[in-house]
Amino acid sequence: MAKPKVLFLCTGNSARSQMAEGLLRELAGERFEVLSAGTNPVGVNPLAIAAMQEVGIDISKQHSKNVKDFLGKPIEYVVTVCDRAKESCPVFPGTYKFLSWSLDDPAAVTGTKEEKLGAFRRIRDEISRHIEAQFAPVAQARVR
Repeated sequence: MAKPKVLFLCTGNSARSQMAEGLLRELAGERFEVLSAGTNPVGVNPLAIAAMQEVGIDISKQHSKNVKDFLGKPIEYVVTVCDRAKESCPVFPGTYKFLSWSLDDPAAVTGTKEEKLGAFRRIRDEISRHIEAQFAPVAQARVR
């Protein structure tokens, strides 16, 4: 049986959606095929990689993908992690659940490297809470 696909979508596919992809893959990668994409992909932000390494998750091999690469494919869960992506999200026929998480863009934070990294940590932890709430029960139900 094919694993249900979860697509995390944001604008640049550089931080929020990349961290979400890594976090869900760590939590329930055996239960879901985890994907991420952007409406205008720009590459993975090094601070996203650093923030994830702090919690033992390596996303350094992930890369930015364009949402157009997934059009016409069955995606059971579509999760937008920013309002701009929600506004421009294409329709995925057959989507079981569409979720929208309005998360701040950590890449937009200015200041010292430590202040910027702090923003990535905060968003990483916020994404983690969303994933636990939304996907842990589904993953557990599929085990039974």
